[in-house]
Amino acid sequence: QVQLVESGGGMVQPGGSLRLSCVASGSIFSINVMGWYRQVPGKERELVAIESRVGSTNYGDSVKGRFTISRDNAKNTVLLQMDSLEPEDTAVYYCNVVGVTIGDVFYGMPYWGKGTLVTVSS
Repeated sequence: QVQLVESGGGMVQPGGSLRLSCVASGSIFSINVMGWYRQVPGKERELVAIESRVGSTNYGDSVKGRFTISRDNAKNTVLLQMDSLEPEDTAVYYCNVVGVTIGDVFYGMPYWGKGTLVTVSS
C-alpha cells in the first residue's frame, strides 16, 4: 500500500555533501514518522535520523551536527542533507516510514525503501 522511492545517492569525496530524497506514495493521508537508516555489509542497520509529523527530530550520534533531516508533510517527502561526509558514512541508506494513515485506516508497521548507496572516498 505504501511505496518509498529514494534518490540522491552516489559517490563523493571526504568533506563533501549529498542530499537524499524519499517520496512516499500510495493514497496516504498522513505519516507519523519519516526517516533514514543505513547499513554496512556485516553490520546491523542503524539510525541516521528521524522526524515526527510535528517536527521532532532524533539523530544517530555519529551524524549529529553534520546531517540535517527535513520533511514536507504535504508532499510525503523526507530529505536528508549530509555535510562533512566521512568515509565511515559509506553505506546503503534506507528510507523508513512508520505510522501511515490511508483513508481512515492506520497502519502501524514500518515501511522501507529499497535503499540508495552512498560512497565517501577519495
